[in-house]
Amino acid sequence: MIALLRTTWALLLGVALIMSGNALQGSLLGLRGSLEGFSSAVMGLVMSGYYVGFLSSSLITPRSVRSVGHVRVFGALAALAATSILVASLYISPYVWFWSRAVTGFCYAGLYVICNAGLYVIAESWINDRSTNETRGRLLSVYMVVQFSGLTSGQAMLNLADPAGFQLFSLVAMIISLAVVPVLLTAKHAPAFAEPTHVSLAQLYRVSPLGAIGTLGVGMAHSGFFQMGAVFGHRIGLGTAQVSLFMMSAVLGGVALQWPVGRLSDKFDRRRVLTFVTFAAALIALAAIAASTVSLAGLSVAAFFYAGMSLPMYSLCIAHTNDFLKTDQMVAASSTLMLLFGIGAIGGPLTIGVLMGSFGPHAYWVYLAVVHVLLGLFALYRMTRRASRPVEEQGRFVAMPANASPTAASMAPHPPGAVSKR
Repeated sequence: MIALLRTTWALLLGVALIMSGNALQGSLLGLRGSLEGFSSAVMGLVMSGYYVGFLSSSLITPRSVRSVGHVRVFGALAALAATSILVASLYISPYVWFWSRAVTGFCYAGLYVICNAGLYVIAESWINDRSTNETRGRLLSVYMVVQFSGLTSGQAMLNLADPAGFQLFSLVAMIISLAVVPVLLTAKHAPAFAEPTHVSLAQLYRVSPLGAIGTLGVGMAHSGFFQMGAVFGHRIGLGTAQVSLFMMSAVLGGVALQWPVGRLSDKFDRRRVLTFVTFAAALIALAAIAASTVSLAGLSVAAFFYAGMSLPMYSLCIAHTNDFLKTDQMVAASSTLMLLFGIGAIGGPLTIGVLMGSFGPHAYWVYLAVVHVLLGLFALYRMTRRASRPVEEQGRFVAMPANASPTAASMAPHPPGAVSKR
């Protein structure tokens, strides 16, 4: 494992820096937009731009990769991402910011994702190429830790300067630019990647209705929570340090409870675990309304447990879908799941922004609760339509971030006796 990390440390460091810059940028724009007097609806539209770019990148980036290679695309997109945040600092306009977020989403999708029939993450493609069957699971766990560490540090950096100034925008650009350095200096021969068999949305739904609808709903919840979290915090009167603590608590909750939730899903019917955590997330979201009126500590605890229940749901949906697939179908199915996540994610910030503008900041939590309740009700419905798969035939849960690539699916343990249809 040590030898393997020696060959991938540059890539892991680059990923950590990119995640850090992205986390800082999202919260920074949320705070700065609120300070500039942008309405909640406008901020929702601005923040949804990230996922518009994220989806469009899947159509354009693969052609560039085939033309000029992984390393050059990685460097070019990082440079473009750094430029987009500097443009946002120079022109304080919701129109400019929307396109800045769209460019950022385009670049990040390209940095994470290479595909022909779906999405492939550049970084994970390299990692997968350098790992063996015995080390892939452990390396993916390290990759998860690196991702969450980057997210946490990015939220903490919000305290380094005044969001109303230029410094934090420059810091984001510097972090993204530095992320390219270790990758470019140590990159070796880029790995070959096979084009996955295409799985349409209709095919995926037939294979796993709960996996498909669950991923769509998770996209709506996760994007709304993280993209509009800083806006919500400012609307209820939190300062910069308090917003940072609120968002950090959520990330830490996702880290702390991913594996306990996953272990439960390995021991019991995965649909029951998914149903439990989504209803739990809904209840905690409603409790957060009261907590936010009492103290920052109460709000932070609520954010910790809300994210601890909500964030593992993406991995649960992937694991549940993989339980009903053949091994050679998993990469293509994961690509389609990423598409569903992105479609749902576009609507999350926009809907929350409109609701907050109409009903006040606590509509933020009401929206999240409603999304999770609807997912739970659909899960209950699905349990009346099909018998559960025997626990001993389920694959092992592997924690994955919401931006995990289809390539990551091939790194995960596969279920014994996987079948092709549900």
